Amino acid sequence: MPTKPVKISLISLGCARNLVDSEIILGTLKDSGFAVTDSPRSADIAIVNTCSFIEDAKKESIEAILGLIGLKNAGKIKGILVAGCLPQRYGRTLRKELGEIDGFIGVEGFARLPKLINDIMDGKRVYSVTRNPAYLYDWKTPRQSLTPKHFAYIKISEGCSHKCSFCVIPQIRGKHRSRGMDSILAEARDLIGKGVKEINLVGQDTTLYGMDLYGRPALGELLKKLARLKGARWLRLMYAHPARFSDELISAIAGEGAVCKYIDLPIQHINDRILKTMRRGTSGASIRGLLAKLRARIPGITIRTAVIVGFPGETDKEFKELLDFIKDARFGRLGAFIYSAEEGTPAAGSKKQVPEKEKLGRWNELMKAQRRVSAENNAGFTGRIFEALVDEKDDSGRDSWLGRTCMDAPEVDGLVYIKGAGIRIGDMVPVKITGTLEYDLIGEKEGKI
Repeated sequence: MPTKPVKISLISLGCARNLVDSEIILGTLKDSGFAVTDSPRSADIAIVNTCSFIEDAKKESIEAILGLIGLKNAGKIKGILVAGCLPQRYGRTLRKELGEIDGFIGVEGFARLPKLINDIMDGKRVYSVTRNPAYLYDWKTPRQSLTPKHFAYIKISEGCSHKCSFCVIPQIRGKHRSRGMDSILAEARDLIGKGVKEINLVGQDTTLYGMDLYGRPALGELLKKLARLKGARWLRLMYAHPARFSDELISAIAGEGAVCKYIDLPIQHINDRILKTMRRGTSGASIRGLLAKLRARIPGITIRTAVIVGFPGETDKEFKELLDFIKDARFGRLGAFIYSAEEGTPAAGSKKQVPEKEKLGRWNELMKAQRRVSAENNAGFTGRIFEALVDEKDDSGRDSWLGRTCMDAPEVDGLVYIKGAGIRIGDMVPVKITGTLEYDLIGEKEGKI
């Protein structure tokens, strides 16, 4: 009798870039004859693809690992494989301290997964973490989608060569490396052919795309080519470093109808001294100038940003400068992070660490200000009609749906609560905004936009 295939379950943690890795992990195993199951309790081997970017992410990863160890000790699963950023960063320590874990794999070498899984099933303990990651997937790499059928992520580059003083990404992911344009275009064609309506371009530093391959920034050119693919609907740019935002890129966003008038632009701070200590390669003046240029050349653009509060040495005056800037800049979307001292980074060694209570207080004050900005921004949309992509059914009523406009990226931004008959998940429908919340919109299905 043929043996039953080994059943694999995967827990994917962290950002969209990690999600792409998780899809590759599952696609590689499925192509090799393994079965994929949603629940670890029904699996032979449970994999957790971890994040270790900041302290909270590390805690979440450890909690997931301990949960799987509990299942293994109870006889519910046979083996555990820990993958991704956590073993890439702390592999030797984890291997020593977590004897219940059967295997570790870092952020590359996914083609070796079938052998690693079979070795674990044979009772072996495995370890596959390379010192200098150089992995890049291409459009032929197997992937098992973990997103709804109507949107997907394409990772256009890997790693980061901009060594900010607070960040461990270069240590974990290696130096920046771009995928070939032809590979990205082929992947996009394939996704569009499968019915994907929204493609989100991700990477650790997307605006550096092409420098290593072509000797010049090539993100604007890539965007234009993607936008002109037959069937392209929404293209969204994420993780764009403000130090390298070219005029060509602005022209591509402004001029191509398929490109969402949305930019994810993490500024991290606005004070010149803090930006210099952070090693961001920007200044308050350059950030203000870029924002003015973007808004002048791309009317109605939604700008998402990220900032850090409580960076070592941040004074009350410097925080106040950031707070006032957030109030004045009126970002459409904002994520604020409490500074996390990551070992191995220059900032972690500073003797000017801000007390945790003070950091939390600053975070609360800043988010309070942004909630007010967001509510006021949203109030201005009342009565307007937007195209919305329907993500899921809303349990609040028969004809109630949850969707997003082009102003909102999946998972990290706001929603539109939609009322309307005859709607299906994945539809793009015109919605008239009838009400607003702090971060979300309320609307009804309309006729044509």
